[in-house]
Amino acid sequence: MAEEEKVKKMAELRGLLEKRVEDMETELEGLRVLLGFIDEMLLEKGFKRAKIVKPVPAPAETVPQPPAIEYEGSIPIKTVAGDLLADLYMKEDSMRIVLAEDKIFNINTPPFTSFLVERVLAKMQEKDREAAGTGEITPDEILSYNIVREGDLIREVTIRNIRKERLGELKSSIRWTLEKMYEKTMQPT
Repeated sequence: MAEEEKVKKMAELRGLLEKRVEDMETELEGLRVLLGFIDEMLLEKGFKRAKIVKPVPAPAETVPQPPAIEYEGSIPIKTVAGDLLADLYMKEDSMRIVLAEDKIFNINTPPFTSFLVERVLAKMQEKDREAAGTGEITPDEILSYNIVREGDLIREVTIRNIRKERLGELKSSIRWTLEKMYEKTMQPT
């Protein structure tokens, strides 16, 4: 009987630990978003640029789409099993990712913000700002992105001023991010 109680107690503790890890990951994600906002504000104050694109829009706010670009045909982004995750539209140095309407892609689901926004898009944007500061590129050639949402649901992502050497990295990062997000929504809680 004592052994059975120990096993039951360990199972309870494991559940508590899983919940705590999940809570800490959520808190860490929030801290990263806050850090991103602060970094963006510092850049805005330090560089005093007329137009700075926020990496993550304010909660429950849909950011208006920048002026329309005519995109060429779409490239479907699918899971290994063939489930459609999004359609990717390309035009010269721009990309538009329209997420599948029948899937739930919440902006708070990792690794969207922590990986795709902070480690990929924001880093590319930061490198472009540095390049613009040294005169390698003009300020209007800095990578920019826009996340269109309905509440917390991501509907589409538009990326502009993509250099050709970054295209492959962006496509694979987007595919990997969407696959991981989709996997998380399919896991039983």
